[in-house]
Amino acid sequence: MQQAPTPSPPQEPAARSFVQRVLGVLAAIGAFLAKFGAVLLKLKVFTVAGSMVVSLAAYAWLWGWSFGLGFVLLLFVHECGHAITLRAMGVRASAPVFIPFLGAFIRMKESPRTAWQESVSGLAGPAFGAAAAGLCWWYAASTGSEFARGLAFAGFFLNLFNLIPVLPLDGGRAVAALSPVIWLVGLGALLVVEVLRPTPIVPIVLVLGGIEAWRRWRGRATAASRAYYALSPGQRGSVAAAYLSLVGFLALAQHAVYVPRHF
Repeated sequence: MQQAPTPSPPQEPAARSFVQRVLGVLAAIGAFLAKFGAVLLKLKVFTVAGSMVVSLAAYAWLWGWSFGLGFVLLLFVHECGHAITLRAMGVRASAPVFIPFLGAFIRMKESPRTAWQESVSGLAGPAFGAAAAGLCWWYAASTGSEFARGLAFAGFFLNLFNLIPVLPLDGGRAVAALSPVIWLVGLGALLVVEVLRPTPIVPIVLVLGGIEAWRRWRGRATAASRAYYALSPGQRGSVAAAYLSLVGFLALAQHAVYVPRHF
């Protein structure tokens, strides 16, 4: 895979200001949800439409309304992939709920019965998301639209990031069918990325991923755990092939639509 050209970094004050603004909004949202989140969910006030509007406003504040709307729709398609697949397998799941700057999530009302179901549903989100970003790419190539090209890049990046093999990301759920050792590799790689290029999001993933990986590892010897991870060689091979194919396509597609920016 060819490596995309590295854009020149923005000036330090602008970058610091951007990070401070995002962290400020995240802190305010976190405080609000900690105080009122449970009540809102019980009253069903924090619905799909409501959370979409809040996220749209947040992304519009950063990128403008048009791009913010396109990004939210890409998130929506990604999460629909999870919901549709889970329900098709008989696992009850909620509609997508959005959290500004942290993406969106599907709340499973019951646990998957096997690691096979968890892996397939985990891969479904990036697969749907890759298709949506691919449509943006096709439209950009057909019309020369830089707006659609930018959305395609955002979509490919979003879904590729989600395939990092770390829980609770989709990649972590996908490789649950393969080996728990891969979670440790993913956590180590993500830690290196955070050291080299700090972001406010990666530490959250590292903490959640570390806790979940430890919880599963500690309970690996139970009969329920052995039954959960008892997949056939064909199932493991299918997951591995699908995972590697998605990662390869998204990496190549992201490189193809990348446009270097000069500050």
